[in-house]
Amino acid sequence: MTAVMPEVLTAGVLALAALLACTRLLHGHQRRDRSQTTPRWKLPLLLAAQPLLAALLYFGLFPPARPIDARVMTVYTAGAKSGAADAGTLRIALPEAPAGIGAEPAPDLATALRRHPGVRGLRIVGSGLDVRDREAARGLPLRFHPASRPVGIIDLKAPATVAPGNAFSVRGRVGGIEAGTLELLDPAARAIASTAVAADGGFILQGVARSGGSFSFQLRLRDAEGQVRDSVPLPLQVIAPVAPRLLVLAGAPDPELKYLRRWALDAGVGLHTRVSVGAGLVLGDAPLPLDADTLRRFDAVLLDTRSLQALGEAELRALTAAIRNGLGVLLRLDAPLTPTSRSRLRHWGYRVDAGARSAPAQLANTSLQPTAEHALPGLSRTVVTVQAGDALPLLRDARGQPLAWWRPLGRGRVGLVALADSYRLPLAGHAPAHARLWSGLLAGIARPAIAATQAPPSGPFWAGQRAVLCGIDHAAAVIAPDGSRISLAVDPAAGARRCAAFWPRTPGWHRLQTRALQTAFAVLPADAGQAWQAQRRFDATAALASDAPAPRASPATVTQRGAAWPWLAAWLALATLVWWLERRRASPQP
Repeated sequence: MTAVMPEVLTAGVLALAALLACTRLLHGHQRRDRSQTTPRWKLPLLLAAQPLLAALLYFGLFPPARPIDARVMTVYTAGAKSGAADAGTLRIALPEAPAGIGAEPAPDLATALRRHPGVRGLRIVGSGLDVRDREAARGLPLRFHPASRPVGIIDLKAPATVAPGNAFSVRGRVGGIEAGTLELLDPAARAIASTAVAADGGFILQGVARSGGSFSFQLRLRDAEGQVRDSVPLPLQVIAPVAPRLLVLAGAPDPELKYLRRWALDAGVGLHTRVSVGAGLVLGDAPLPLDADTLRRFDAVLLDTRSLQALGEAELRALTAAIRNGLGVLLRLDAPLTPTSRSRLRHWGYRVDAGARSAPAQLANTSLQPTAEHALPGLSRTVVTVQAGDALPLLRDARGQPLAWWRPLGRGRVGLVALADSYRLPLAGHAPAHARLWSGLLAGIARPAIAATQAPPSGPFWAGQRAVLCGIDHAAAVIAPDGSRISLAVDPAAGARRCAAFWPRTPGWHRLQTRALQTAFAVLPADAGQAWQAQRRFDATAALASDAPAPRASPATVTQRGAAWPWLAAWLALATLVWWLERRRASPQP
């Protein structure tokens, strides 16, 4: 009743004013000067304009209410454009929406939903919801009306950490550009690799981490005319891993063992060798008993066929028990197998037939310069037949034929390698290929090392956007580049994942401090990778829309007053016309 009273009072006052105006016009018409003539249409027009002026002013003060769908909220995000389909719904503009969109501003979607508790469905217009708003939209019926697809680097996968001297791969996808070139720049802004964009937009680049530290590489996209269309920073931590410990048992010295020892020393592998030369003589490091305590100190054991044959029964039992507890064993098939050696391999799950015959082998060139002048030399392999149902290839040649195998045994692994003369690689000037070969073989069978630092949080993160860190304890905190400390509060709803959110303010290297460890992670500038950010919003919002429940069949409607300015503009124009007519002089009567 109280809400209706101002409208009724205003209508009564305006009706009385219109009546008085008509009375004044009639009275003035009766007392006019008869010597002056006026057009016959003037008085009726002025009389009709009075109630019309009152009506226009009333609707300017109290615009007519129009029905809207109170259960559907149109949410404008980055890149959104207002359309006719948005009429009749509650319209909300998030902070990243374009200016002048003509909607109610809201700091986030959760605030908008609290302001309008009756909303039961969402229409998302633009590039999609930011990570800040996705949890609020989860569980509501949602329709997504995306803006135009982004142009640039729209997907990127790169490692966060790498060991010094190791190669790393950068993969991704480009959108909106049919022909282009990707360049990988090192921290000194020098191009170290480039590739053309594939027909499906994909690309793969490879770089090398030279020394330890925290660095920022750069990925740059050029179009067919050579113009830079996009650029994304690639933060990378180069961390020296825990050096594996390798025990080498050889039945005789050979060139393969010599260059394996050189590789192990260059790679920082903790090496201990025992080489038998016959008549009970042993060369190498100080002799160690092959028992459980000794094997517990190593991550992998490298054997040849002679040393496998020479193992005592107690040593074989200790070695098998160590494998089941996580130790890795790699056997070089460099000589024909005896019945005893075949029996011991069957005990480890292999049925192997290896004779004295050899065959040529050619390794694939996986270097950064796979050209003809950098082709790898031909090698040889032992002709071997391996039968094991769960054995997997550990190394293949250029034609895809396996040269090494591995299979699990308990918590450890047992591997076989048929390559006989890999030492020819460093002799031909391909020491990096030799290092990659044996690094891969050792990594494939060695006991998993306990990392000195925990893995960095899974990103990417951008300045000014909500970031979520998981797997933390209750004493965790983030240390910003300027030294400020941000305490993290674990969300109880995260459960065993133990996640917390924070908003990084500045880009750069941040540190996650827990009770025992400190881990560095990078925060990208807010304007870095705009196409990548838009694609991530698009993918996340499209996933929400696909999992959203169906909207209800009967939406509720409410009334909302329309705009007042059209009515007021019409009132002003009509009032100006009436004022001009009333003051127009009458012509003298002839």
